[in-house]
Amino acid sequence: MTRLLALDEGTTSCRAIVFDLNGQNLGTAQQEFKQIFPQPGWVEHDATEIAAAQTRMAQDVLRQTGVEPAELAGIGITNQRETVVLWDRRTGEPIHNAIVWQDRRTADVMDRWRGGGNDEMVRDKTGLLLDPYFCASKLAWLFDNVDGARAAARDGHLAFGTIECWLLWNLTEGRVHATDESNACRTLLYDIHARQWDDDLLALFDIPASVLPDVVPCSGDLGETTVLGGSIPVRGMIGDQQSALFGQACVKPGMAKSTYGTGCFLLLNTGEEAVMSENKLLTTIGWSTSDGSCTYALEGSVFMGGATVQWLRDGLGIIDSAPEVNELAATVPDSGGVVLVPAFAGLGAPYWDPWARGAILGLTRGSTAAHVARAALDGVACSVVDLLHAMERDSGIPLKEVRVDGGAAASDQLMQIQTDLLNVHVLRPTMLETTAFGAASMAALAAGALDSVESMGDHWALDHRFEPEMEDAVRQQILDRWSRGVERARAWAGEDTTDGS
Repeated sequence: MTRLLALDEGTTSCRAIVFDLNGQNLGTAQQEFKQIFPQPGWVEHDATEIAAAQTRMAQDVLRQTGVEPAELAGIGITNQRETVVLWDRRTGEPIHNAIVWQDRRTADVMDRWRGGGNDEMVRDKTGLLLDPYFCASKLAWLFDNVDGARAAARDGHLAFGTIECWLLWNLTEGRVHATDESNACRTLLYDIHARQWDDDLLALFDIPASVLPDVVPCSGDLGETTVLGGSIPVRGMIGDQQSALFGQACVKPGMAKSTYGTGCFLLLNTGEEAVMSENKLLTTIGWSTSDGSCTYALEGSVFMGGATVQWLRDGLGIIDSAPEVNELAATVPDSGGVVLVPAFAGLGAPYWDPWARGAILGLTRGSTAAHVARAALDGVACSVVDLLHAMERDSGIPLKEVRVDGGAAASDQLMQIQTDLLNVHVLRPTMLETTAFGAASMAALAAGALDSVESMGDHWALDHRFEPEMEDAVRQQILDRWSRGVERARAWAGEDTTDGS
């Protein structure tokens, strides 16, 4: 029976999952990798460690499941987006650590590119905003700060890529340097309407075209690897959030999903139309296929979702494991007036404030660790509410339901808080590995094992429907308090450069 291998490279770990064509998870291998924080606000990864760990997990899961390379219809890769790798084509070695999407080091130089009509040009061409979140400013920083980088690029020796591109390079042992459209469109260098790298954008950020990868569809024959013990075609590449949208079978315009991973990401399928946001959401390519078709989406991004719970564990030390946050928060009926704004890496949509910082407000002598834990869950949920309201204004579509996935979606408590504050139904599927399955399905589509994009709906099944139970007055009080907290957290770092960001 035909099998699919998904390589799911996230912000904190590498996973490999074998699926059958019905979406059944046959085996998983996972390994965390090191998070590097050279200065406050800076976040890096060792790209070599990631490539080695991802290959090792692929080998492990094939060994664990007993699946032979010849049984695989293809590999699908999904990845943390906007993380930048720059490497030497001659050696295959990165010239610097990967700069992660959460990194804020270029916040203070963004003004270099603002004004003079650049904001409008960037938005019109890319659907994005001038923010350090995206790749271009990180890539510019590498050229400005790594000795010899520009000269090496001028001589054709350097290659740039986001993580899926880096993995494909390693899987094909340097034979293929390519990125897919769902990742290319997150660089600030790609015109999502013309669907090509843009000379004006390259000139704006002073990026040499010689480092750019080829752009390929998310589903197609993208390369072949022999590093896993046999010849296996790579047939899918798609950024993690778009992959979750596809894996959730949100294949019709008006369907939306919210993923609760390191961050929280709400995406709405807008079909063949690239809807430009008036509420600081992002217009992005959802996926493209080898027949030339392209599906667009509106996206709202929250930088700190599950990472907020990790901070409660690793930074504050009030829980020993992430799931304990639910037990602790459940010991109190509400947050007791405490508000936690998880702006540890600035604020994403709809605020886009790289100078915002995390804040805990409303503390009294009666406040406990349990109240802080509940405020953390409320803060994650309120962040998603902000996204949904902005999305409704942009699309003109009042959303009635949101499909959810990601590790934190397994929490009944968080999902009930989410449906109460959203005041719409929250639908959790039986399979939460939708990001990995979306990538595997892209490979299945290219292999002919999946009939069509629309047939993804055949693989989606409901586990639980969460329905709002909160009184309107209570909901409004929580949201009003949240809004006041956000305003106090905004622009906190501002002119203060002592935190190194």
